[in-house]
Amino acid sequence: MEYRGEVWVVSGDYKTEDDGLSGAFEPVTCHCFITESTFGLPIYRWKPQAEIFSGMERWIRQNQKGQVTSVLLAYSLGKAQRVIRHLGEMNIPLFVHGAIWNVQATLQSAGWVFPSVERITPETPKERFRGQVVIAPPSADDSPWLRKFTPYSLGICSGWMQVRGNTRRRNADAGFALSDHADWPGLLSAVKATGAGQVLVTHGFQSAFSRYLSEQGLRAAEINTAFGDENGEALPEE
Repeated sequence: MEYRGEVWVVSGDYKTEDDGLSGAFEPVTCHCFITESTFGLPIYRWKPQAEIFSGMERWIRQNQKGQVTSVLLAYSLGKAQRVIRHLGEMNIPLFVHGAIWNVQATLQSAGWVFPSVERITPETPKERFRGQVVIAPPSADDSPWLRKFTPYSLGICSGWMQVRGNTRRRNADAGFALSDHADWPGLLSAVKATGAGQVLVTHGFQSAFSRYLSEQGLRAAEINTAFGDENGEALPEE
């Protein structure tokens, strides 16, 4: 927004790394930048995507040895497609929840190309899942639908998995810190790229992040919204 020569930029959720799906991050020079801070603490530093996916592959291969189904929870739009695109390189069957199937079908009809997946239906024989990979939205966690894959190992794809204790609290067997939000270095680089002298921080660790920015000489403050207590990726709902 520009008024009388002053520019303000209001961001939504964003990340600065290239995930191969989202458009490239484009900073806009401004006087005031309003930023999210979902992962606005120094402990949140994402590993390279290749390293995260290599760990995911090892986990899947280990489960296959024991004929255990690997169930990965990932948001239906965006994150699931990142997982599918990478795991397609393993040349193994990929089974998906109906919500993910619908999103992928919509994207493919718009011209996107993804590895083939199979939609899970009530008619799909349970024996077909043994030792295979199932990708489902977080809302499927601890649901009757999930129990049909027993024995299974549960992996959660979320930035919150950067903290090991969160994996245990979610009763998951594995956590993969794959996020659609900027990490601490990403947030700092985004603020710097805008050249803003004033930064308003919302959603997440806004108190800690705004305080750090103030210590760096910026005019920074929190903005509390109706969504200020929401935990973003930590929520099981879609």
